[in-house]
Amino acid sequence: MPDQIQVFALPDVGEGLTEGEILVWHVKVGDVVTVNQPLVEIETAKAAVELPCPFAGTVTELHAQPGEVVPVGAPIVSITGAAALHQRESVLVGYGVKHGGEPRRRARRAMAAPAPVPLRPRVVPMPDREPAPRAKPIVRKLAKDLGVDLAELTGTGDLGVVTREDVLGATSGVSPAPEPFDVVATGAVVVRGVQRAMAEAMVLSAFSAPHVTVWVDVDMTSTEGLVRRMRAHPAFADVRPTALTIVSAALVRAARQHPRINATWVDGPEGPVITEHADINLGLAADTPRGLLVPVVRDAIRLSLIELARAQKAVIDTARAGRSTPADLTGSTVTLTNIGVFGVDGGTPIINPGESAILAMGRIIDKPWVVDGEVRVRPIMQLSLSFDHRVCDGAQGSRALAAVAAFLADPAAELLLG
Repeated sequence: MPDQIQVFALPDVGEGLTEGEILVWHVKVGDVVTVNQPLVEIETAKAAVELPCPFAGTVTELHAQPGEVVPVGAPIVSITGAAALHQRESVLVGYGVKHGGEPRRRARRAMAAPAPVPLRPRVVPMPDREPAPRAKPIVRKLAKDLGVDLAELTGTGDLGVVTREDVLGATSGVSPAPEPFDVVATGAVVVRGVQRAMAEAMVLSAFSAPHVTVWVDVDMTSTEGLVRRMRAHPAFADVRPTALTIVSAALVRAARQHPRINATWVDGPEGPVITEHADINLGLAADTPRGLLVPVVRDAIRLSLIELARAQKAVIDTARAGRSTPADLTGSTVTLTNIGVFGVDGGTPIINPGESAILAMGRIIDKPWVVDGEVRVRPIMQLSLSFDHRVCDGAQGSRALAAVAAFLADPAAELLLG
């Protein structure tokens, strides 16, 4: 009886993602694999993710090599031998199974497979749900803001992908122009995955949200003193608090007091709407080997200072290790970026799409500062808050920044007052 050949196609590991780049294979032709064994690592527009093996058997062919960009639905590996256990659908590690199934942990040892069944080669079925229109996340955001239903559009991109021009054409009546081809020149770097998604998001944000930036200098003497006390306390032995920890707490507190910096502007079919979010999900811009990522600390307002410090360390370490899932990098409602680590005093950060504000903290540097009528040397940091002027007017944005500065000037008192 001939062995069954199973063909595993690249699944949509996010919401309507269109492609993924093969980063590294964990198997090679001839390897015997088991269900849920790590198979391949890919990079999408949101994150680098690891795909588990959906079949048990022997690898007979790798259809794509590291560095290749593969469209969703295209075969990536063929496996011959035993059938897939229970005809299980492929899912992303940690993302559960199809609707109606029971969550299960990754197998710790090889599992007995049922006897081979002589079937024709097949592609792993996608989850049992209506397929989402194929479009990049930045195009989905644009369509949402403009009130365009992606399901009603015919994509002009490769494989029917809905492009930015398709969305704009639906609102203006102008026929969309095709997307240009990628050009690779000598010494040039092809922009893909997370970096490409970030670049597109920043362009959309810069040209759709009217940015305003305000600055303030803060005496960080009390903040630095609190950081030293935290580091000396046994409760913080497993995490090294920094000024970022205190600035994060200050921003979260300011977002609660001034909810317009924790809001979203949406251009709906019946007119614009400002949504003030009940939860405060803090995005932390992190420099990683794969470029700028923004992992999210969820429900930050409910965390104590030590819980906030631990959560920050966990999400940033995960991002820098390249193990963040798409869910780890989405859903932020306000963002903090630390440009001071690069020796920079300040700047004008660009707001993440879907948010209304981003705070940049600069380096802490000794400067002359007037204290009680006398000039003294103090550790000074500049804060820069960029906000969407449609959501926040100048008074609202300035009050929010002043609240952050007041917190940092005397953080112990602010924490005691709650």
